[in-house]
Amino acid sequence: MPRTTHDPDEGLELRPEVKERLKQSLADMEHGEQGIPLEQIEIMLKGAHKMPQAKVGVIGGTGLYDIEGLTNIKEVALETPFGKPSDTIVVGRLGQVGIVFLPRHGRGHRIIPTEIPSRANIYALKSLGVEHIIAINSCGSFKQELKPGDLVIPDQLIDRTFARVSTFFGDGVVAHIPFAEPFCPALSKVLYEAAKEVGATVHPKGTYVAMEGPAFSTRAESRLHRSWGADIIGMTALPEAKLAREAEICYASIACVTDYDSWMERSEPVTADVIIACMRRNIDLAKKIIKLAAGRVPDRRTCECATALKTAIVTAPAVMTLEQKKKFDLLIGKYIR
Repeated sequence: MPRTTHDPDEGLELRPEVKERLKQSLADMEHGEQGIPLEQIEIMLKGAHKMPQAKVGVIGGTGLYDIEGLTNIKEVALETPFGKPSDTIVVGRLGQVGIVFLPRHGRGHRIIPTEIPSRANIYALKSLGVEHIIAINSCGSFKQELKPGDLVIPDQLIDRTFARVSTFFGDGVVAHIPFAEPFCPALSKVLYEAAKEVGATVHPKGTYVAMEGPAFSTRAESRLHRSWGADIIGMTALPEAKLAREAEICYASIACVTDYDSWMERSEPVTADVIIACMRRNIDLAKKIIKLAAGRVPDRRTCECATALKTAIVTAPAVMTLEQKKKFDLLIGKYIR
């Protein structure tokens, strides 16, 4: 069971998706159809009491380790089937909106990109009811017009990582999600409009190269990526975006340009100091965007993110073991009745 720092008996009730599935099963049985098997109900009810819930999640990057202005704050320490998240998760309210906040590198910036427990992070947010993730990512630029201090709302990804697990599935359960549009268009539009309103220099689209790190690019690598027509490069949008899609969570990024990577010989070399200094200047803008955008996230989702697994699961439920169903229940339970 999850561990929390608030009273564990406060406001306990079933998670909304568990309630919905039990309700549908009862309706099926009333019409003479087979309901959810008893062993499946047992899986659903184990840990089904909900934690503090919020529909909007924020994953903070370099320089963003908290959000000011949160009220009704509760800190939640979760254990997931994929390990522990990067840090304690903060759940609160930003105005009238429920917000979940998680610093991907941990408070104090303790975790390198390769070692970020992305599966645990996304699973934990899903378990708290999150339907939209706003990710803050620092990035280098391949275009002269994308200047340090600018923001980009990327719409495409190129995966150049090689040492990260990028799926929840495996271990006898196979799923292939559609991923042609890796960032949620609806949420990205909300972020772009909010960024314009707060006075940011923001670009509405761009192709993000996700590199492994933690070293920065060689000049040859940087020029290769630039020749592909990519716009920006960073270390953290993947596997987050893939995992969010597998969890049927809308995912969009505020990518903060900090440097020109390594392709421009006359520019200053990329250093951690340069990135951190630029991110500090961008953080205030990012926080303003989050506050504005969080209140504009639609109550009802019509994007493809919300049903990404509907046609993705290849493994027949009949061959899944009880242990597999238990492990993946939060993700695919509604599809494997």
